[in-house]
Amino acid sequence: MTLALDSKIFGPLFKDDEVDGLFDDAAFLRAMLEVEGALARVEADLDIIPSSAAERIFEICRIAVLDPQQIGQGTQRDGVPVISLVKDLRQAVGKEAAPYVHWGATTQDIVDTAMVLQIRSAIQIMEQRLISIIDRLAILADRHRPTVMAGRTHGQQALPISFGIKAAGWLAPLVRHRKRLVKQRAGLLQLQFGGAAGTLAALGENGLAVMQGLAQELGLNLPIMPWHSQRDGFGEFAGWLSMLTAGLAKIGQDIILLAQNEVGEVMESGGQDRGGSSAMPQKRNPIVSELLIAAARTNASLLSAMHNAMIQEHERATHGWQMEWLTLSQMIQLTGGALKNALFLAQNLKINAARMRQNIDRSNYLVLAEAAVQALTAEIPRTDAHALVKGACEVAVAKDLSLIDVVRQQFGAIAPQNKIDWEALAKPENYLGQTEHFIDRVLEQVKNINPTDQKI
Repeated sequence: MTLALDSKIFGPLFKDDEVDGLFDDAAFLRAMLEVEGALARVEADLDIIPSSAAERIFEICRIAVLDPQQIGQGTQRDGVPVISLVKDLRQAVGKEAAPYVHWGATTQDIVDTAMVLQIRSAIQIMEQRLISIIDRLAILADRHRPTVMAGRTHGQQALPISFGIKAAGWLAPLVRHRKRLVKQRAGLLQLQFGGAAGTLAALGENGLAVMQGLAQELGLNLPIMPWHSQRDGFGEFAGWLSMLTAGLAKIGQDIILLAQNEVGEVMESGGQDRGGSSAMPQKRNPIVSELLIAAARTNASLLSAMHNAMIQEHERATHGWQMEWLTLSQMIQLTGGALKNALFLAQNLKINAARMRQNIDRSNYLVLAEAAVQALTAEIPRTDAHALVKGACEVAVAKDLSLIDVVRQQFGAIAPQNKIDWEALAKPENYLGQTEHFIDRVLEQVKNINPTDQKI
């Protein structure tokens, strides 16, 4: 079987063309050429190499279309792609400019910086999708403030909540993930440039000037030092990818449970043909939610590899770098696909408010047990109130009665002059606590999101 992300059968489930196109062989070669061209231009500005050579190198890097298969053959021989790339580039620029290609750089400078350029492009796409999901969930949270449903703990009905606060609960972590990305972006989108052993010795006194100029030319941040064997930036970003997909998967997990036939409170939409079964014509499987969970669990596993890749030797390491090649782009592609799928859910999710209320009715209003205890505590000791309501729950289930009716009957027998407002107590919407306040606080956080708060 072909690797799932590369498969024409399985790939479309987990990724999308826009993010995927940033990480194919052609895109990676273009990114490396961009770095090589920028390096030549900066070095010419500093009179390190001839301007004529730099312009030739820059122009060829801009228009060159290298053969991935040929570069791949060289990579198989050398273990890295840059040696073949530089060889082809020197041949393309001609005899006079050839000696100045890749001047003062090392393979890892080119590969790492190319990867950073790819990540920057991917972040722009993922960030916009994340903001779109946040906006849509904010609409759901606000719109469904009055939509009462059963809150569930340990898989069982617990207390009444609103679907609005459930949507706010999906939304809040995504807002935090957006803020986390803003904070880590400066440390992630950094130039890699240190030469053979991270000292820029080959460039002499011009080393720092080239480093600064190259960062500016590529629109990247300037690191405090080369990070050849310091991989915390990529490790932190991988953690963000894993956390983000986990946040999206939480939404998917809730939808799967709420869409069960016995619950029926939500449904994935998108047409009758989605989520079908080859054997059971009645099925509408929650396939998009399933994909979110699969992506998150896979990213969680890949994150371990990325953290292992951070354990590197000396100034440039032996194998951790290669682990990143196997892992990081896959995590980005899975995250891009998960964001696409989550946006589809946020835009198309069907909410069955009537069924939400029916499920409370059918459960004999047991979700009001705590509310009943609180009401009785104003009249009798709390331990006595708890015991009475616990017994009433058993009666309500056994006789298929409303819990509040049973409590009213039993408590009325021992305290007929009680002051409890039984009619108000029987309404789940009266026991939503600080739901409105929490929704307001989450929505206020959404208002503070600004996609242009950092340029890089």
